[in-house]
Amino acid sequence: MKHLEDTPWWICDPEDTNYCAYVDTDSNYFHAEPLLRHRFPNFDKMSDEEKDIELEEIAKEYQDIITKHYDNVAKDVFNINQFEWFDKPHWLEMKTECVIRSAYFRATRRYAQWITKKEGVVIEKETELKNDSDSGNIMGIDNGKGTQIRIEIGELDIKGLEFQKANFPPKLGEFFNDVLVDVLKGETQKEIDSRVKVFKKQILDGTIPLTDLGNPTSVKQIGKHQGKPARSGEILSTLAENTTDWYNKKTGKTQKRKLGAPAAVKAAIRYNDLLRFWKLDTKHELITNGTKIKWIYLKNNPYQIEEIAFLDYDMPEKIRTFIEQYADRKKVFESILLNKLEGFYSDLEWNLNLNPYINQFFEL
Repeated sequence: MKHLEDTPWWICDPEDTNYCAYVDTDSNYFHAEPLLRHRFPNFDKMSDEEKDIELEEIAKEYQDIITKHYDNVAKDVFNINQFEWFDKPHWLEMKTECVIRSAYFRATRRYAQWITKKEGVVIEKETELKNDSDSGNIMGIDNGKGTQIRIEIGELDIKGLEFQKANFPPKLGEFFNDVLVDVLKGETQKEIDSRVKVFKKQILDGTIPLTDLGNPTSVKQIGKHQGKPARSGEILSTLAENTTDWYNKKTGKTQKRKLGAPAAVKAAIRYNDLLRFWKLDTKHELITNGTKIKWIYLKNNPYQIEEIAFLDYDMPEKIRTFIEQYADRKKVFESILLNKLEGFYSDLEWNLNLNPYINQFFEL
């Protein structure tokens, strides 16, 4: 602190450590644990609430120092001294916005943070205790229902992470959200590994319904990719052979390249094919442009369909049975969730190992 006060604003000591974790527009996020440890030798014995309080006080000290230095910036950089009609030469100032116990930064505007205080106000959330074994302190009783509750400090703030997107299966998104919360709250890799393995097993053994595993999306351009309809006695229609112009840098020429149908569009076309083949199209609606669908990968099946769409609100029993029998749950896990988990683990410098026997193998 004294070093910052005594050093001219334009000088940066090359030996200083940069504790800035993330910058976005006019917001700056700083890793404050080293500073707290320096000021409080008993840091490891302090409660999280005590750390939050002290951190906010330190942040306020820094905001005043930085705001004061803006006077120098205004004068030396922008040649602003004093407006005759205002009390101060500028409106630049730093303000402490929030206290964050832990955060995960994936990329610009793609992050998650556990916020415990916002503009000086402690964030409290009531959690209903499901049974006597629930961990945590019971802070009171809900007089309306007679239910025991726990007051939890903090809330999760997520921006731009992929599992939040509308086309990500909700059940998988909920799981990833819960894992992220637990990591930010300090759960170990061993605990997270165990949860991932249990969830994988639930996907593969059918515990989780297929309707919760489908990729949600709004389908479009069916006509563009629809080829000739199925002939008499055939099951599947053809897919249109579309092309697009592609510039080859090596030859300097423009070439034609085949343009395949998106997976969701193929899935919708195949759903319509089966509906017509099984003569269900008079009782159930066909998928058209703009229809909100879910689609899922399939294993080898008699019709050689790789993916198929379905409608939550209107699924013929024959379609449901076909999907239940041939859905590729393993591919759903690997193509949708596993690669996201691998990136997450890599960011945490963890190794993702879902083989329950590999550790025993290396021990032997």
